[in-house]
Amino acid sequence: MKIFISADIEGVAGVVAPPQGLAGNPEYERARRLMTAEVSAAVAGAFDGGASGVLVNDSHGPMTNLIAEELDPRAELILGRPKAMGMFAGLDGGFDGAFCTGYHAGAGQHGVLSHTVNGFAFSAIRVNGVDCAEATLYGAYAGSLGVPVILLTGDDRMAAQCAPHFPRARIAVVKHALGQRAARAVSPEQARARIRAEAERAVRDIGGAAPFTLPGPYRLEIDMSTVALADLAATIPVAERVGPRGVAFAADTMPAVIGWVNTLSAMSASLR
Repeated sequence: MKIFISADIEGVAGVVAPPQGLAGNPEYERARRLMTAEVSAAVAGAFDGGASGVLVNDSHGPMTNLIAEELDPRAELILGRPKAMGMFAGLDGGFDGAFCTGYHAGAGQHGVLSHTVNGFAFSAIRVNGVDCAEATLYGAYAGSLGVPVILLTGDDRMAAQCAPHFPRARIAVVKHALGQRAARAVSPEQARARIRAEAERAVRDIGGAAPFTLPGPYRLEIDMSTVALADLAATIPVAERVGPRGVAFAADTMPAVIGWVNTLSAMSASLR
């Protein structure tokens, strides 16, 4: 049984402020160790539940956050960017289930460090009218491959937003949002124990999980954070301008949807 893990940082217990996700300061160094330990707990739980292999994809920012020598050595690890399919790089239809660790609520939602893919560029992302957190967006991509998301870890607001799309997934809530940059969290030790236990249950009960799918064809609508960013996005010939800050794209597949999101995210760097 093969398990895929997409690892983010904002939903990790003890992480509440933007500098903790940005390299070059002591708080980031602490946060990436907390992140690595939570992912290791998920890996251990997957093997406890009967997994035969685990692939971890570093999914935050530069995607070089996980500390390889501190990760459970039974897992394989994908680091770096750019890479096809971004946060779910490496996933294919040969996996039996996917975990989303350290995840958070989507753009415009209450939740710790809430955003979707790029907090600078995007105010909202909708696919066929569904407001997407990152778990929703990438979970639908996994579903298009026939792979169910079976574990989500992060804050209570992520759980509230994403649980309806993944009703059979196990959820490890490790902190409760008090604001966009404040939370009440369990200790790192308790967070890891909770994640390991839920990961084991997720794998043992995997037979009851069903993939989350959004039927195509797809209409991707993105509310950019500024009019200037929408101006930039609208220079793409196939883009449809749908408002001062809004653009839309037609896509036949979920990989194409993910591709447009990641393209606009990369383009936005020119206006920072």
